[in-house]
Amino acid sequence: MSTSEDTLILSNARLVLPGRIVEQGSIEIEKDRILSIRTDEESPRSASGRDLGGLTLFPGFIDAHIHGAAGVDTMDASPQELATVSYFLSTQGVTSWLPTLVPATDENYASVIDAVGVQMKSQRRLFEQPDGARILGVHYEGPFVNTSQCGALHSEHFKTFSGPSDIDSLPSPEVPTALRMTTLAPEIEGGLDLVRELARRGWIIAIGHTRAGTDVLDLAHEAGARHMTHFMNAMPSLHHRAPGPVGWALSRNDVRFDIIADGIHLDPFVVRLLLKIKGADRISLISDSIAAAGKGDGQYKIWGETITVNDRRTSNSRGSIAGSVITMLDAVKMMLFLDTPEIDVARMSATGPARLLRIDNVCGSLEVGKRADLVALDEHFNVRLTVVGGQIVFQSK
Repeated sequence: MSTSEDTLILSNARLVLPGRIVEQGSIEIEKDRILSIRTDEESPRSASGRDLGGLTLFPGFIDAHIHGAAGVDTMDASPQELATVSYFLSTQGVTSWLPTLVPATDENYASVIDAVGVQMKSQRRLFEQPDGARILGVHYEGPFVNTSQCGALHSEHFKTFSGPSDIDSLPSPEVPTALRMTTLAPEIEGGLDLVRELARRGWIIAIGHTRAGTDVLDLAHEAGARHMTHFMNAMPSLHHRAPGPVGWALSRNDVRFDIIADGIHLDPFVVRLLLKIKGADRISLISDSIAAAGKGDGQYKIWGETITVNDRRTSNSRGSIAGSVITMLDAVKMMLFLDTPEIDVARMSATGPARLLRIDNVCGSLEVGKRADLVALDEHFNVRLTVVGGQIVFQSK
């Protein structure tokens, strides 16, 4: 459901603002921006206003790592199927997402990027009536990663780096605003030069599927890699004589990472521990979901193999966890059930991802002047309303 009104007032709501919660307030939206935030009920009434009846407004969730959902795999999706994912995500409180690609052939990459580009152009043309969560660009998980930490990725498509032309093999959507992100292992052949070249080209760089030692990680950090993908997964465990990627990231305040908060990739006890050590400002949530997300248990053909989902756990034929079937809403619920303060949950689900993607000046928090991307949750943390760019894209009955 959407509205074409230029002004929208959301009143009688709890507001999760940066650093504080307003127990009763309102947000006035003009076109696609937050025009004002009031901490009382003195806001002007409008025909396009919505009384939220005490629902809690969070900044819209941003998923920087998602392989698919609602039966759609980003690796073979058409523009229309990407739109299906965007709508599904909006029902889960997601307002922006980054389709994430696994290592594949150049032809597969080209096909995916063509579909992403078409849908990004379409969502710009149709922005007066958006279909759902906004696609921001593309995230390549690999192919420049370590074969010893492949996880569910297919190592036959992994690459080393020999020069700039290797980056040219990773096409980008032909949209000026498209973001480009990649997860890589800096210890591969040519890995540090790869980090330097990607940083020079303006890519968002994350470290993952890695076995790098602290010396190489220090050099990668200096070259521009300061984020880690699905922390503690697809990397060696912390050892007292070999701190590796886990010890390195935990020891540095200038390194951030994201986690899959599904209770499977990380034990809830470990999630609490990471929060205690790093704080919510340095941890982001991701779904890392695959096409089976939202579909339930069963067997699914994904990435050229059968992936089984049983009681929310995914596994491939090698017995490896193959992504998740949660959404960002599920991750948010888990953090709230762990008694994480709502302000911190907003940091992890919106502000942190926006900072990683370098769009925190535009969105990621409820502040005047920022894009009106937000989600209203009820007392059970269910989505009741999602707004993308000032337009209502989902409203529960």
